[in-house]
Amino acid sequence: MSGSDTAPFLSQADDTDDGPVPGTPGLPGSMGNPKSEDPEVPDREGLQRITGLSSGRSALIVAVLCYINLLNYMDRFTVAGVLPDIEQFFGIGDSSSGLIQTVFISSYMVLAPVFGYLGDRYNRKYLMCGGIAFWSLVTLGSSFIPRERFWLLLLTRGLVGVGEASYSTIAPTLIADLFVADQRSRMLSVFYFAIPVGSGLGYIAGSKVKDVAGDWHWALRVTPGLGVVAVVLLFLVVREPPRGAVERHSDSPPLNPTSWWEDLRALARNPSFILSSLGFTAVAFVTGSLALWAPAFLLRSRVVLGETPPCLPGDSCSSSDSLIFGLITCLTGVLGVGLGVEISRRLRRSNPRADPLVCAPGLLGSSPFLFLSLACARGSIVATYIFIFIGETLLSMNWAIVADILLYVVIPTRRSTAEAFQIVLSHLLGDAGSPYLIGLISDRLRQGWPPSFLSEFRALQFSLMLCAFMGALGGAAFLGAAIFIEGDRRRAQLHVQGRSGLPAVRPQLLA
Repeated sequence: MSGSDTAPFLSQADDTDDGPVPGTPGLPGSMGNPKSEDPEVPDREGLQRITGLSSGRSALIVAVLCYINLLNYMDRFTVAGVLPDIEQFFGIGDSSSGLIQTVFISSYMVLAPVFGYLGDRYNRKYLMCGGIAFWSLVTLGSSFIPRERFWLLLLTRGLVGVGEASYSTIAPTLIADLFVADQRSRMLSVFYFAIPVGSGLGYIAGSKVKDVAGDWHWALRVTPGLGVVAVVLLFLVVREPPRGAVERHSDSPPLNPTSWWEDLRALARNPSFILSSLGFTAVAFVTGSLALWAPAFLLRSRVVLGETPPCLPGDSCSSSDSLIFGLITCLTGVLGVGLGVEISRRLRRSNPRADPLVCAPGLLGSSPFLFLSLACARGSIVATYIFIFIGETLLSMNWAIVADILLYVVIPTRRSTAEAFQIVLSHLLGDAGSPYLIGLISDRLRQGWPPSFLSEFRALQFSLMLCAFMGALGGAAFLGAAIFIEGDRRRAQLHVQGRSGLPAVRPQLLA
């Protein structure tokens, strides 16, 4: 009887072997194939023997995880797609509107370390099933809140963070335990395609469901039904692979989790992880601000240009900008994620620092285009959309690459904790406060100006320009990560192979 058969229900793997069989052909460290200084990559047969899952089953698991990731972001940005209607229904201003996203992100951020700790120690499938089921129920309940209970909407959006935290900290680590090297990068790119595509579908679904139903509340009732499907698929399709088995030699001892405080200390001493997380924090700040405020800003721009009537109390607000911005988000996400992964993959052949050196130009390049999109909004809405398209494409180049960096500079038994730490940092300093901060600056600017549709537009325009500055700071953080990336990756590889006492690559200055 294997060791996992007597483990607690939540900690055992699902119908998989505990690890690779020594001497298995196709595995690193097999007999007749001595270990080299760099770890060998298992072939398809080797991966199947290690994980106990066929390549088709592994791909199907990634497809299910991708569907749930898409659903998570679709739900998150459905609210942004109907934000003008929510403002009218509850009678709130820009700062209160920003709180809707801030409360959700804050809850998500606080709960992420909890699920990170659990995800490194217990069965990840059942943790995700419970979290997504709870999230679906709360989201459905939030669509029945009366207009005098805005505080209850904030509470329910905060509780939605339970489901997101249970999933986002855990799902990438499952993919890391199913694939290695370029296979992992490709699967992560598929997984992270779901973020911009799901975000765009959230705008589209929110605006179109509201138009069809004639009531914005119905926009919040779409994703809970899809969430039930997600729980069923998780339960029936996903199996838990052994942690870190695909990355260690067959004669290496199994990796055992260390204490939570030891995990945190190790992560704090990992400069590549810290700097890439700071760079991703800038991405979160910018995307969080644009996600909530871009449709409202575009609507105000059209009102100032005389292309659409203003959104007055009692009227249904125009949803065309939410639809267009949603389509742009989908297209730029697919293009940006794919472009970033492909450029990084090609550059790795000649430069081991390729990943952070692709992320840095993406962020640095997006800043001027986002600034131009804001500056041109008073003169041409077409030019604004073009610059948004270019800026979001460059911004989206980071998603899959940042996740890949985390997975290869952090050892397998700390990855869920690292995901949680990155979520806390990126949301604490990023999109937890950026929507509220943008709304607060906008309200403060409007207080000093005569009330008009032009002053509403100008206030939001000036406050959103903060995003361009944050993008430049994030690019600098990725350049810093490029200095340390080789040494940190090597240390993680040696630890997984049971050779952590060997000297690692010393960080060198950029060539």
